[in-house]
Amino acid sequence: MANLRVGLIGLGMMGRHHARVIREVEGLDLVAVADAVGDPHGVARDLPVLGSVQELIAAGIDMAVVAVPTGMHEEVGLALAAAGIHALVEKPIAASVPAGQRLVDAFAGRGLVGAVGHIERFNPALQSLRRRLANGELGEVYQIATRRQGPFPSRIADVGVVKDLGTHDFDLTAWLAQSRYESVFAQTTTRSGRQFEDMVSATGKLANGVITNHLVNWLSPMKERLTVVTGAKGAFVVNTVTADLTFYENGTVATEWDSIGAFRGVSEGNVTRLAIAKPEPLRTEHEAFRDAVLGLGSDVVTMAEGQDTLLVAEAMLESSRTGQVVRIQS
Repeated sequence: MANLRVGLIGLGMMGRHHARVIREVEGLDLVAVADAVGDPHGVARDLPVLGSVQELIAAGIDMAVVAVPTGMHEEVGLALAAAGIHALVEKPIAASVPAGQRLVDAFAGRGLVGAVGHIERFNPALQSLRRRLANGELGEVYQIATRRQGPFPSRIADVGVVKDLGTHDFDLTAWLAQSRYESVFAQTTTRSGRQFEDMVSATGKLANGVITNHLVNWLSPMKERLTVVTGAKGAFVVNTVTADLTFYENGTVATEWDSIGAFRGVSEGNVTRLAIAKPEPLRTEHEAFRDAVLGLGSDVVTMAEGQDTLLVAEAMLESSRTGQVVRIQS
């Protein structure tokens, strides 16, 4: 079978990683790249740098990766859908809920694979955790808490931290719990002098009763990417930077040393760092997209799921403006 012909539009920080991985994945050929402002990272190599999505389409591609700024996702995505080209669009799906819905409808209406690049779903530690939760290793899940903090990224200019960074955690939380958000409450602040928020503290409740907590900012001097899932049998902790998965078992041994008991708790269980294979998440994401286009699998983050995540983000921004809990319509 001939390799799929892939086009890439957007040659910035994320685009260069997409280009590298496309060239590495079996069954894919990167045949065209486009960016209206050029190729700062030398992604093109021997390919000409095209100037528009229409030029990319004219190169005769089967599928495309869209890594342009969020505000351009709708325009580029709709052009690809109209041309009958499958697309993987970087997250968030679009800058607004109406724009996201137009993308969902366009790709579904043409029977095309439309995917959103919520890459954390492909982190090996989170994939292992989801399997373990589905197998009942934690029992009933009570809470999912995330912390995603770090220095300000100068590359992001058209959305705030809720849509750019927070959407990672909103998506992975619903995916781990296998349930949609029912309601959210959020508080944001802007400290960097930009137009958009750069810090959010949010809580939520999923339809299945799981409660959530999210701390996200661009203002911390350290980089932190942590997911904690607490349930009936203990807690799983994921560091997605290192793809480490650790299980803290509920206490089974009473602590007789009073001073340590007061510090650690009344009892302790086993703590196990689990050994898992660690393939690169972006490579796994591209392999899943390739397989979906070939009709061999369906592990991509669909545009409908990306739209659900955008709805959560918009609800959090509304909550921060109104000071009220916002219910999310299913």
